[in-house]
Amino acid sequence: MDRVDASLIALRRILRATELFGRELARSVGLTAPQFRALQIVAAKDNCTATEIAQRMRISQATVTALVDKLVRQGMVVRERSQTDRRQTNIVTTDRGRQAIANAPDPLQQRFVRKFSTMEDWEQAALIAALERVAAMLDAEDLDAAPVLDTGEI
Repeated sequence: MDRVDASLIALRRILRATELFGRELARSVGLTAPQFRALQIVAAKDNCTATEIAQRMRISQATVTALVDKLVRQGMVVRERSQTDRRQTNIVTTDRGRQAIANAPDPLQQRFVRKFSTMEDWEQAALIAALERVAAMLDAEDLDAAPVLDTGEI
């Protein structure tokens, strides 16, 4: 096998792992990877604002609104007026949302973070450089992307 094939196979494996995790997540708790990540962010503090989610996920406020709307419809979170600032709306995790987090498979992204964190600094830098080079080779370096391992739209 030549290096071109080896690199394409590695890319395909990454895409397949992401796709399979997305299916497993949808089957087990009925959420997409971006919805699940937003739920995790809210649950980490038990409540937060849409602005906090947008900043943590590096996505637009409009995208967060759509994600939160879906989580509200599924009963995972609720919106509540802030007691300290009535202009502010907090997003609060429900029991169903906490249960979804408990029942979800180990997030692919967290597996990556755990393993990436154990790498030496030079290895992390080399991996980032290689991944950025791959993105450039695919003319994808300018695409808007949140730090969420998912193949679909957020």
